[in-house]
Amino acid sequence: MTKTAVVIGVGPVEGLGAYLGMQAAKKNLHVIIAGRTSDNLNAVVAAIESEGGHATAVVTDAVNEAGVKALIKESEKIGPIDLAIYNAGNNFPGDFLSMESSYFENAWRVCTLGGFLFAREAIKAMLARSSGTLLFTGASASMRGKPNFSAFTAAKAGLRAMAQSLAREFGPEGIHVGHVVVDGGIRGEKVITAYPQFVESVGEDGLIGLKGIADAFMYLYKQPKNAWTHELDLRTHKENF
Repeated sequence: MTKTAVVIGVGPVEGLGAYLGMQAAKKNLHVIIAGRTSDNLNAVVAAIESEGGHATAVVTDAVNEAGVKALIKESEKIGPIDLAIYNAGNNFPGDFLSMESSYFENAWRVCTLGGFLFAREAIKAMLARSSGTLLFTGASASMRGKPNFSAFTAAKAGLRAMAQSLAREFGPEGIHVGHVVVDGGIRGEKVITAYPQFVESVGEDGLIGLKGIADAFMYLYKQPKNAWTHELDLRTHKENF
């Protein structure tokens, strides 16, 4: 039976979610990619299939509990989930004193609550087989707070802490839980389109490469049970840390 990988938080082809799906497909996994925009998902499916892989697109919102449950159920119908990646959660900058509570809550819902919903359903499926890998995409904010990023930091730090708890709770049950800290800007479509001057100022090697990040996720996925890593941090050689 073909094993599956499910990646939630997939956007454009030149984005991290897409690259995670494409690299997972190269591991002979049928990839279920999930996101909110069907056009983006269809383009990613086409990219995966053009390289001989197999993929299915599912439109869903990471904070919709019923939708996440349906996503995991649909993935299990295609094949047992061997890899699950929570990649949802864009940056949430904002001035603290003028910040609306709804904005702070939305950051938490996307980055933390969505991670809980996805992890809970994925782990339930994996426990039946006592195997599987669950990975979370972290950020600089997972590790440290900076001015104007209070909401994002609270949300991403919460996700990281939950990942640690899950690793300790379900590792003994055969579930590998990992967290990847992406410490810096990503050289993808979103950053290049939204911040062209910044991209030009940092140069070609001033942003973290999509393939390099995706390769790190796959490294965690392929680790044997007697040599698991819980957390990796990635940055360019120019990034201060």
